[in-house]
Amino acid sequence: MGDLKLMKGNEALSEAMIRAGCDAYFGYPITPQSEVLEYLAREASQRTGMVVLQAESEVAAINMIYGAAGAGRRVMTTSSSPGISLMQEGLSYIASAELPCLLANVVRGGPGLGTIQPSQADYFQSVKGGGHGDYKLIVLAPSSVQEMVDFVKLGFELGEKYRNPVMILTDGAIGQMMEKVVLFEQMPRKTEFPDWATTGKKPGKDRNYITSLHIQSEKMEEINLRLQAKYKEIEKNEIRYQAVNLDDAEYVFTGFGLVARICIKAMEMARAKGYKVGVIRPITVFPFPTQVYADIAPQLKGILDVEMNAGQMVEDVRLSVNGATKVEFYGRMGGMIPSPEEILENFERIYIKGETK
Repeated sequence: MGDLKLMKGNEALSEAMIRAGCDAYFGYPITPQSEVLEYLAREASQRTGMVVLQAESEVAAINMIYGAAGAGRRVMTTSSSPGISLMQEGLSYIASAELPCLLANVVRGGPGLGTIQPSQADYFQSVKGGGHGDYKLIVLAPSSVQEMVDFVKLGFELGEKYRNPVMILTDGAIGQMMEKVVLFEQMPRKTEFPDWATTGKKPGKDRNYITSLHIQSEKMEEINLRLQAKYKEIEKNEIRYQAVNLDDAEYVFTGFGLVARICIKAMEMARAKGYKVGVIRPITVFPFPTQVYADIAPQLKGILDVEMNAGQMVEDVRLSVNGATKVEFYGRMGGMIPSPEEILENFERIYIKGETK
């Protein structure tokens, strides 16, 4: 068993990076994730020799990630919403070049510079491919500080398994809150690198070339077809979700990340009033757990999707149930967090009283 500590989410994420044998972190400070760079600058290099560099911008940071990942190194960056937007071009390059790396988006309220308060309004950007071209990130949505730790290790493993960028989609509340965490034991940094890495020309071995530029249409289509086949394999093998009280459920609350925890409390309050409510929480938001919604939809009277945005994951929920049950949405925006009481009140208004806004 690893160490048990009380840690802030951003610091737990940083500690997990060090313990996961991360070779390098390139990033730029932005609230509410600036503690990541501060923690790593203080702790990382003296313990494992990990490179920690504050780049001149988020654009520079993601291109440093591109280069280091191409050399076969285990690398990570973090930012918050506007900073992640600046990284989108580089992310598209990395996805096309099929390089593993890990990112964390500690989402803040927007649009624009917005607020430093928590939000989930970057869902579309994260799961639909926020940059140009047909590509996907593997996206993990933690709901606790413990999962901030666990998903660093998992994210590196998935990225390297599929040679694909992975994103931890979290928010400012989880980044700033303090909870008990169990930290895994220190892992060594790798000393051997994959065959595809750009390690230079060596006797008996040709140089490797990594690029996302392919002028010939036939070549670009070939790469796209390979990528799409990989995404289908990820959808087949890597779906993760949490299901609570679905066996007798007549209604379901659903949400991802922090909101899922609030939905579970709202479900408990609903059950205390006699409503048969369950919860579905997607842990991977790409790949999305489509089938779990499709399977349960025929037995339900309705689903209430709750998010800290104007309604984004709700579109994937509606596609999943394909009209088999009613799907309604309740959201807060601009850094506001819904309470369990609000969720229950809106459930009763919509499904019990039949009222609409």
